[in-house]
Formats: sequence, C-alpha cells, structure tokens
Amino acid sequence: MTEHFFNLDDLSQGIARSLATGVTTRIFPGDQAMLSVVCLEPGRESALHSHPQEQWGVILQGSGVRIQDGQEVAVAAGDFWRTPANIAHAFRAGPNGAQVLDVFSPPREEYRVPGAGVASEDA
Repeated sequence: MTEHFFNLDDLSQGIARSLATGVTTRIFPGDQAMLSVVCLEPGRESALHSHPQEQWGVILQGSGVRIQDGQEVAVAAGDFWRTPANIAHAFRAGPNGAQVLDVFSPPREEYRVPGAGVASEDA
C-alpha cells in the first residue's frame, strides 16, 4: 500500500527530468493524471511550449511569472491556474526561485521515463 504514498521533499522519489538550465522536475505518473513537482532556480525559465494534455499548476513556494497564451501574469505561493490543451505556455521564476506543482490529464506519455526538455519532441 505504501507504494502509492510520496513526499514533496524526498528528492529520491519520482522520475527525474531536466526541463531547462536551472529547471528540474520529479514526475509521479498515475493512470488518469500525472503530477510534476517543478523546481526553478532564481530567474530561470522553461521554454515556451504546448501539448495536448490539460494542465493545472499551483505555486507552492516562491514567485514568478506564468506566461500563457501571450499573457504574462505575476504569481506567488498559493496562486494556481489552468492551462487548456494546446495553449502555449512557460514559467519564469522570481528572484528567490519557485516550486510549482503541475497536474496533467491525461498523463504525458513522454514524461513516464527520465529525460530532458518540456516538449514531446525533446523526450
């Protein structure tokens, strides 16, 4: 039963993925949804990309700018957002970095294995 329990601070858990310089994640795949715990160093940014999965994000720590569908929105701990399928998006961390929890539905198949990049073609 404990195979289905995890901890955000346990860096040994999840599938490791480098999304960009200074941007890493740990992936936790399920059958119908997938969690991604993203850590961004201060001022670092993910590449602008899109994918067919719906994505929800919540900023757990720090601050940053959510870039989505051509808009830039400042966000801080506790803020969350929805990104519909196929909408271009990225995230830029604030001066103290950021930790973001993303939820994908359905899961991104290319994220079920370790790899690099945010877009499918980078897998």
